[in-house]
Amino acid sequence: MTLPDRNNPYSFNEFLKWRKNVNYYTDDPFIQRALKAFAGDSFNEADREAREISPKVSYRWRDMAEAIAVPEKRPYIMHYDGHHNRIDRIVRPRETEIMEKEIFSEGLFVNTKSPWVKLIKMFLIYQNGEACIACPVTCTEGLVKLLEIYQSEETRYILQHCRDGIDGDFAIGAQYLSEIHGGSDVPANLLEAVNENGTWRLYGSKFFCSATHADYVVITAKPRGSEEVALFVMPSWLPGNKEKEIRNGYTIDRIKWKMGTSELTTGEITFNGAIAYPVGPLNRGVSNVVSIVLTYSRLTVGLSAAAFMTRACREAKAYGEFRYAFGRKISDFPLVKAQLQEIENYTKRTIAGAFNLYKDFLEIENKRHLKKDSLSMEENKKIFRVRELIMLQKITASLDSTDVIRNSMSIFGGHGVMEDFSSLPRLYRDSAINELWEGPRNVLLTQIHRDLQKNSSWYKPDDFISDILHGKDKNLIREFSSELEYLLGIRDLTNISDDNIKIAGRWDDFTKRLFHEYQEKALSYIEQKTNKKLSYKSKSP
Repeated sequence: MTLPDRNNPYSFNEFLKWRKNVNYYTDDPFIQRALKAFAGDSFNEADREAREISPKVSYRWRDMAEAIAVPEKRPYIMHYDGHHNRIDRIVRPRETEIMEKEIFSEGLFVNTKSPWVKLIKMFLIYQNGEACIACPVTCTEGLVKLLEIYQSEETRYILQHCRDGIDGDFAIGAQYLSEIHGGSDVPANLLEAVNENGTWRLYGSKFFCSATHADYVVITAKPRGSEEVALFVMPSWLPGNKEKEIRNGYTIDRIKWKMGTSELTTGEITFNGAIAYPVGPLNRGVSNVVSIVLTYSRLTVGLSAAAFMTRACREAKAYGEFRYAFGRKISDFPLVKAQLQEIENYTKRTIAGAFNLYKDFLEIENKRHLKKDSLSMEENKKIFRVRELIMLQKITASLDSTDVIRNSMSIFGGHGVMEDFSSLPRLYRDSAINELWEGPRNVLLTQIHRDLQKNSSWYKPDDFISDILHGKDKNLIREFSSELEYLLGIRDLTNISDDNIKIAGRWDDFTKRLFHEYQEKALSYIEQKTNKKLSYKSKSP
């Protein structure tokens, strides 16, 4: 009889070797098929650039993202230097600064490359989590797009610095919208902008200021004597003052302690005469924030959700093949196999939906700011449809991402919640932040309901559903159309009553099911373009 060896030889090295060497792009045939299906003539350029950046993302930047995630490297603020000068220096790990410089030096927003190059690079980068990168990247994108539309003498340099770089240095953008009394309630902003002898200065406070280390900030404020919210761009430092650590008329009061995206600083800021430059008409600040700044941020939430899920799904599947228990691979147990299939299907359809929506967005991107009467009815419908789909994707993909990552962690058993065993707990926390960032679920659900009601006279609900689900089963389209007609018949979802509470729950469920069908349609499109079976019908995990 052979006695068991008390010196347990078990090792995770085989799994760790695979994880260390996996290439995010070249080892993922599905994402290559998705890119080919939607990028069209831009595929070769995007594919080439993806293959070039993927080793950096998969190895060097991955390791940096993991190195900065430990609690002892959490960024902090140094308010004063040794001579009692107020500097409000954001102290971050050296790895963060190096990785940030290398990623921004990719020139993600230059106009000489296909937008699909930017998309696939961002998708690969986001697989490493927020990592003090995702938020600054999308905020910079929103700033660039804003200044491309509303360029002025004062902001021309800022646009060049953020988009094209100056002497190899690419600036970073942020957006400060929220105040203490109501995050998403931008019209209630109290920060005041005062025109002092031709120079606009800001007075007051903001309560949620992420990417606090940024060079330039998109910021909302009310001009003195006005109830309208205007939009400004504020340099964090005036020319020549960054090296001297002299902030532009504001103080960073504290850095918040957050559940997720901990590598990224979010601060509370007081403005005492900060110089800022108006962007666009002073009475269109809220409109431009929503249609430009938040649109790009919400698109990024959908894309980053797909990226987080891709990382979680890939590692859960590999661990299921590696791990043996009770005499066989755990992926051979039916319950585990079903769970892995659900995770994979959710991931693939989220990627498909994000790419499909990006394709639709590109088709209307340059038309969104034109007057409605200068466009055809079909163009106006598509602009409206894409706007609603962006919000639907934001709330659906972010929710699904958190579920998928949680289920992926469960495949690892107890190891799934060990921070030094896997990056999935960090991605889980980052995903939870995505659910709230750029409008929490309830706010966007209310906005979508209001939008569909308000525009139903020229874009009928059944046409809206038919356009979104074009090509799907006619009976399915009819069911969704009928339900939408009923739900829009509730004139005001903000009034409290027992019936409205029930309707609110039904509306929440309806929007999730509707966007899942949109994603499934996009997944089928990839299947058709690549002649490969990719999906099956599934229930929520």
